[in-house]
Order: sequence, then C-alpha cells, then structure tokens
Amino acid sequence: MTPPPADQRKSGNPATQAEINLTVKQQREQKRQAKLAEYQKQLAKRRRSKLVWWIVGSTAVVVIVGLIVASIVFAPAPPKQYEAGSDGVEIEGVETFENPTEHVDGTVDYEQSPPAGGPHNAVWLNCGIYDQPVPNENAVHSLEHGAVWVTYDADEVTGEELDTLESQLPSSYVVLSPYEGLDSPIVLSSWNHQLKLDSADDERIGQFFEEYWRSQNVPEPGASCTGALDAPGKQ
Repeated sequence: MTPPPADQRKSGNPATQAEINLTVKQQREQKRQAKLAEYQKQLAKRRRSKLVWWIVGSTAVVVIVGLIVASIVFAPAPPKQYEAGSDGVEIEGVETFENPTEHVDGTVDYEQSPPAGGPHNAVWLNCGIYDQPVPNENAVHSLEHGAVWVTYDADEVTGEELDTLESQLPSSYVVLSPYEGLDSPIVLSSWNHQLKLDSADDERIGQFFEEYWRSQNVPEPGASCTGALDAPGKQ
C-alpha cells in the first residue's frame, strides 16, 4: 500500500505528529524560499537586461551625436560665393596688360609669367584644381572665358597654406595649379590682369575674385569652362 504524502501523514503519538508537522512546515518553507529565490533571480536577470540595453542605447546615442558633431566640424567648407562681373574697383598691386587674342598651334612665348592673356590653343583647359603644372596655352583660353587662374609655388605653399588658398576659391571658373619659376608664392591671373601675393591670408584674394571672376570684359564672357581638356593632375 502506497504511503500518504508527508503533508498528509498522521500519527497517534503527539511527539511523532509534532515532528511530522515540523517536517511539513520545513518543506513548505523550502518551497517558498525556492520560489522566492527563483523570483529574485528572474528579477535580477531582467534588471541586468535593462541595464545592458540602457548602456547599449546610451552608447549608441553618444556615438551618433559624435558622428553628427564630427560631420559638422570636419566637413569641408562650402566654396566661396562671388558675384560675376566687374565694378571697376582698383585693387592695390594689380598689374594691367594689353594682350591680343587668337588661336594658335604649338607653344607660345608669353610676355607675362604666368601668362595673363595672349595667343592660345583652340582648346580651353577645364576649370578645377590641379596638383601638377598645366599647359599655358590651354589655361589662357580659360582666362578668355572669364576664369581666374590661381598659380602657386609648390615649394612655399603647402599644407595649411594651400588649404587656406583653396578655401577662398569659387566652385567654378577657376583653375588652381602649381607653377614653376614664380617670383611670388601666389599669383592670381585673369584676362589682362595679374596680382602677386606673399600669403594665402591676403584679403586681396577675395577682392580680385570679386572684381575679375567671370568678368564681362574678357574676349568671350560666359563661354564654358568645362567639356574640353583635362590636363594631368586634375583632382
């Protein structure tokens, strides 16, 4: 015959019955403590899970904010904006020339170095930034269309100085290139006008662009500065 469960056992002996009752209470207490321990274990697990997700979420927010800040801080500055045309403003140090305009083949012996106009190749140079010297004859044709040619001594204008120079350029109708044999670190040339400078911080750079960039006084104002020749070193 199967004995009754412990919590249903009975005894005629009071002492024995007391032991049985104590055992039943202990078993119930053990079950209660086991349930309580399991509940506390699950509660602690949920708390740890929430803490992990909070840390992950907070870290993600910090990373996202950091990326946004970095994108703002380290984003390249937008190109300078200049008004096309000319107001006839006199800029200290600007030299003025009278150069003829005609298409020729081969190389040209220019009166200015770098040239600020004169006979040139029938194909213009595409405007943009070059890290190598560009052909004079094609660059002069770009001047004829209203571009400004910014040349610099690659031994003197480097690093932050070059970055400063680039930051003052418009997005179009400008050619930037190194040039050998300059007698100034930086030379700005437009058709029949030229300005020699010692520093990329010189405020006359902006003045020169305001006056001569896309000027209506060039032989072919408004003509294109793209769709022709890309010289080596174009970025």
